[in-house]
Amino acid sequence: MGPEGKKLLNIVVLGFGFMFMFTAFQTCGNIEQTVIKSFNSTEFHGSGYTSMAIIYGVFSASNLIAPSVVTVIGPQVSMFVSGLLYSGYIAVFINPFTWSFYTASVLVGIAAAVLWTAQGNVLTINSTDSTIGRNSGIFWSLMQFSLFFGNLYIYCAWHGHVHITDKDRRTVFISLTVISLVGCFLFFLIRKPDPESSSRSEVTESLLQTDSNEASLLSSSHSSLCSQALDAFIKACKMFVTKEMLLLSTSIGYTGLELTFYSGVYGTCIGAMTSFGTDAKSLIGISGICIGIGEILGGGVFGMLNKNHRFGRNPVVLLGLITHFIAFFLIFLNIASDAPIAPEQGTDLEAFITPSVGVALLCSFLLGLGDSCFNTQLLSIIGFVFHDNSAPAFAVFKFIQSIMAALAFFYSNYLLLHWQLLILIIVGFLGTISFFAAEWKAESIRRDSDYGSI
Repeated sequence: MGPEGKKLLNIVVLGFGFMFMFTAFQTCGNIEQTVIKSFNSTEFHGSGYTSMAIIYGVFSASNLIAPSVVTVIGPQVSMFVSGLLYSGYIAVFINPFTWSFYTASVLVGIAAAVLWTAQGNVLTINSTDSTIGRNSGIFWSLMQFSLFFGNLYIYCAWHGHVHITDKDRRTVFISLTVISLVGCFLFFLIRKPDPESSSRSEVTESLLQTDSNEASLLSSSHSSLCSQALDAFIKACKMFVTKEMLLLSTSIGYTGLELTFYSGVYGTCIGAMTSFGTDAKSLIGISGICIGIGEILGGGVFGMLNKNHRFGRNPVVLLGLITHFIAFFLIFLNIASDAPIAPEQGTDLEAFITPSVGVALLCSFLLGLGDSCFNTQLLSIIGFVFHDNSAPAFAVFKFIQSIMAALAFFYSNYLLLHWQLLILIIVGFLGTISFFAAEWKAESIRRDSDYGSI
């Protein structure tokens, strides 16, 4: 197999590993608030929203040291160990206690930072300027198949259930734990790409890209973990205040807010709508499938379109914004305002229109499609602009995204639906404008690079 084929295979294996892991984790996140409301135990007092806020809060802080961890133990082991911690979080629901639930939330927050930093590093070193868009789309599409398979299982397992019993919960979470562990072991199939003769390949040969002087320092057998952590922290801080990253920060932050909404809040809203009938709980699974279809379609189509840079990334991001705005408007009309914070019995408040299951599922698809528009283009532009320093760049990306997701999970405990939608609309609009500016700057870098290579 040639070097390019080997790199493509690495991307496919990476995508399948994340698909298995997030079949379990995203399904868990989608249903956990509903499951917690159904607990029979009076000793458990946890909240799914609070757990996710802890995960993303710890995630954001841990991103500052994650590049150092990847440097020391390598991306493969980093992703494997992180996957084990993800599996442990899911397993907590088999026999939940408040202390173990929140402890696992902290550990997953740390694991997530290491996992996504390693993922961004592997994606970048297996890509070139001409393949970064394609590879981002392939990875994103494969990973988002997790929404399809996991939620299909939830629909089949919970169809017709008004209340989630302890047996239902244990069966689901034992299965999800095993699925997550399968994904962990797939990471060992990834192989280091063959070195190339180009200067860029020489720079990216290290599994953690740094400048040449820093790379030699970090790879020295006498360097300590402490000095590596300090160096990575300084590099990440410097990268955070670069013009390119500042321009991207608002759009990255928006992806964190809407991640919270589609992965946790919206499913809870659908499950709380008593007007959807006795199948409202199982509709959470169908909603997740529709989100997954949108993510897969968007990742595949827009990832492939990145091979042609004629129109750049801006039209795809604009399409994502329009798609989300349509979804937000329909959700505002179709879902009761107190649905995010309703009790297990659901809400009896009326929406602005007669609630429709079809409209609710259409909105799920639009949320997934719009999310894929933003994320594939952000992965592509960060992989291009920060190609020689990918690990710190993706750490900063996840830092911004996760801190905004944590904020959103926190306010989801208290804000009614229409206020949450208003926040998404404002930040989404500002994020799109700032992305346009970052893309124009990236295109000027590309033109300068093309001119210099003549």
